[in-house]
Amino acid sequence: MKLFEPFPQRSLSLRNRIVVSPMCQYSAIDGMPDHWHLVHLGSRAVGGAAAVIAEATAVSAQGRISPGDTGIWNDAQAAAWQPITAFIAAQGAIPGVQLAHAGRKASAHRPWDGGGALTAAQGAWTTVAPSALPFDASWHTPEALDAAGIRGLIADFRAATERALAAGFRLIELHAAHGYLLHQFLSPLSNRREDEYGGSFENRTRLLREVIAAVREAWPVELPLWLRISATDWAEHGWDIEQSVRLAREVKPLGVDLIDVSSGGLLPHVKIPLGPGYQVPFAARVRREADIATGAVGLITEARQAADIVANDEADVVLIARESLRDPYFPRRVAQELGAQLPAPAQYQRAW
Repeated sequence: MKLFEPFPQRSLSLRNRIVVSPMCQYSAIDGMPDHWHLVHLGSRAVGGAAAVIAEATAVSAQGRISPGDTGIWNDAQAAAWQPITAFIAAQGAIPGVQLAHAGRKASAHRPWDGGGALTAAQGAWTTVAPSALPFDASWHTPEALDAAGIRGLIADFRAATERALAAGFRLIELHAAHGYLLHQFLSPLSNRREDEYGGSFENRTRLLREVIAAVREAWPVELPLWLRISATDWAEHGWDIEQSVRLAREVKPLGVDLIDVSSGGLLPHVKIPLGPGYQVPFAARVRREADIATGAVGLITEARQAADIVANDEADVVLIARESLRDPYFPRRVAQELGAQLPAPAQYQRAW
């Protein structure tokens, strides 16, 4: 069964095609992962996933979504990740991290505290974006990045890449989706610049291409680099699937090994046609038309559904998010339901 066949990525081999999607836990202090992250991520490695990707991890303090975000902008944070990545790897899973900058969606409350923009009294910080356009009416107006700010941002991603390697990660995913900074540059709805980083498709994708180049220079050639995108803004005149396919074609020769295809997040109050596997057709189209490996994510909750996505060549891997929160052992449950073999840790073999 293809879902449980190995998936090669450069010098690595994923043991199957089920990956734990990065999911923010909003539970760090000063960007430091702790016991919660060890147990949360480690249990999903024990659960049989081929790779476990840590949450959107900020490349700078300014790039955090909330004060509870994990970070990798200093050496202490990199050191705090080391026991977590070591445990994940010891369970046979590949430890991955999603490098991110929230842009205009930064400086926010944690979701269970309301999720809106922080006030100055609550510790708000200055946010940045391609253009001085707030995410919503009640949000901060960000500062438009100048040339020095863009150079600094690229340097932050490069430095975070070096720390990710030191921390023990073996897979990096760049976060250019869900309305965060790199996505903000891609979409004409949030990028109104008139310089070399705005206007045309080439200009709007320039920063992402420069970040990829910087990350790939710092990241060993034998290790994979993934890219998460929003295939569409679900809004007229925004980023769309046609541009996503074109982008995928252009980043492949830059060293991107897989496109993790999500959608939305750029604008509030957008109607998205949610349903089981609603983003899978985007992953299938990018895979087919750009000739690059893809990951499918979004309301993938059933064993046969996951198996069929891979068997039908709609995507090379499936990324499990909220279903993994409900069931850390989702890969083992799927294997049992489909009659596949997924070896259990020695400590758990009495249950199989």
